[in-house]
Amino acid sequence: MHALSAKLSWTHLKTLIYINDNLKRSFYAEMCKMEKWSTRTLQERIDAMLYERTAISKKPNETIQNELNKLKDTQQLTPDLVFKDPYFLDFLGLHNSYSEKDLESAILMELQNFIIELGSDFAFLARQKRITIDNEDYYIDLLFYHRRLQRLIVIDLKLGKFQASDKGQMELYLAWLEKYEMIVNENKPLGLILCANKNEEHVELMQLEKSNIKIAEYLTHLPEIKLLESKLQQSIERARNRLSQND
Repeated sequence: MHALSAKLSWTHLKTLIYINDNLKRSFYAEMCKMEKWSTRTLQERIDAMLYERTAISKKPNETIQNELNKLKDTQQLTPDLVFKDPYFLDFLGLHNSYSEKDLESAILMELQNFIIELGSDFAFLARQKRITIDNEDYYIDLLFYHRRLQRLIVIDLKLGKFQASDKGQMELYLAWLEKYEMIVNENKPLGLILCANKNEEHVELMQLEKSNIKIAEYLTHLPEIKLLESKLQQSIERARNRLSQND
């Protein structure tokens, strides 16, 4: 608390004190220091269950602590601290029926809110970026750059369930960007597939992490908080059980 008091206000500390889980408290404290959140922003992040939605929360406790220590000592982010699942896109105001084009257009109309939900350090670069491979044109839905990760971020939007073919498509985009767009001292591009349903076994069997691909669901309407808490807790437990089985 003494170390934190040099960088955070008393109102920040009062907010953090009420978080019972030590790892969760450390996460919010370190992110708050690095991103210079106001007390209001800190509370909003806690209310939106940011920690439970990050990939890091689904790792073993020892891994989480190591990541947080690294963040504290070097101010260096990792993808597991940046990417979330699910993403809350309720601000888009989409109705029950919409197309991928409608989803993309709504995101661009609400780009500021979308970037806030993605997290700080994301910079928007392009929509429907055309790439040509063997005289055939492909279009990347959304292209961002993350300053601290120092890499291009491809976002591919899917209306329905995650399909096996989505991985191959994303791998093609990432390989093209690595060959033609990546500059000196940048890290390899990373892909985020946003879909309505993840198909958990598909995701597990296809080992997307090894391909620099993240996958996450998006919610255009937020469920009741208790339902959301239950869903996130189940997701965390499933991920940790899978990791322990792999060990």
